[in-house]
Amino acid sequence: MSILVTGGAGFIGSHLVERLSRDGEADRIVVLDNFNDYYDPAVKRANIEEIRAACPGLDLELAEIDLRDAVQVQDLFERERFGQVYHLAAMAGVRASIEQPLLYFDVNVQGTIHLLRAAVACGKPAVVFASSSSVYGGSPRIPFTEEDPVNEPVSPYAASKKAAELACH
Repeated sequence: MSILVTGGAGFIGSHLVERLSRDGEADRIVVLDNFNDYYDPAVKRANIEEIRAACPGLDLELAEIDLRDAVQVQDLFERERFGQVYHLAAMAGVRASIEQPLLYFDVNVQGTIHLLRAAVACGKPAVVFASSSSVYGGSPRIPFTEEDPVNEPVSPYAASKKAAELACH
């Protein structure tokens, strides 16, 4: 089975790819990442090389695609026919989202919708979406629970992640 991990070159994503490979969950994993510079692209490229070294039997493809490009996302899904999708990719950063809110909604919401539409059109693989603790905003309840109301985001980043959650639902 072929698995897609969006944001798979990042810290969490690269560790997920290694784990999926080691657990025998997939013979082929496609990592989708746009290598934006919020986190150092050289570190993310090194993460990919670490995966290749740690998992020599893994058929690993790197797809440098921006989720805002619906055509490229659709083409990837048509070519691969994924059995599972782990959607970790996002424009990260609470503070930066205040300066560029439209970018955050374009990537985190519109990009997620492009991904979901491609998934529906290409066999409806299982999709696991990674949100963010930022959606809980200034909630006084600690620890947070998934049942907590999240209707008062404190940043565009948090609002975009909550909107993406709703799109996935």
